[in-house]
Amino acid sequence: QVQLVESGGGSVQAGGSLRLSCAQSGRTFSNYAMGWFRQAPGKEREFVAAITRRGGSTDYADSVKGRFTIARGNAKNTVYLQMSSLKPEDTAVYYCAAKTADILLKYGYDYWGQGTQVIVSS
Repeated sequence: QVQLVESGGGSVQAGGSLRLSCAQSGRTFSNYAMGWFRQAPGKEREFVAAITRRGGSTDYADSVKGRFTIARGNAKNTVYLQMSSLKPEDTAVYYCAAKTADILLKYGYDYWGQGTQVIVSS
């Protein structure tokens, strides 16, 4: 069983930065492709970013390209989402997800964290 725990959310003003972390336990972290998703109030959950097992490839939603960076530290069993130039429309609950694969995924993840809230004020 895989457990995912997000942290690092909070409130920030527009233009600011936050770094989210997602710690995995229960299985070998380097066997999993990882992703970040978000869900704003009243909206469906949407893809944000993905990274392959060893971090060699990444993918981003158009809305966050150039502002967000996904990275992973396999020695720490952790995936990160560095968010910069934050906008009010980035306000959402952010979730990390995992799947035993070595491709970039925008859907089809098997394991999910509980989420961490990000609020960006104007």
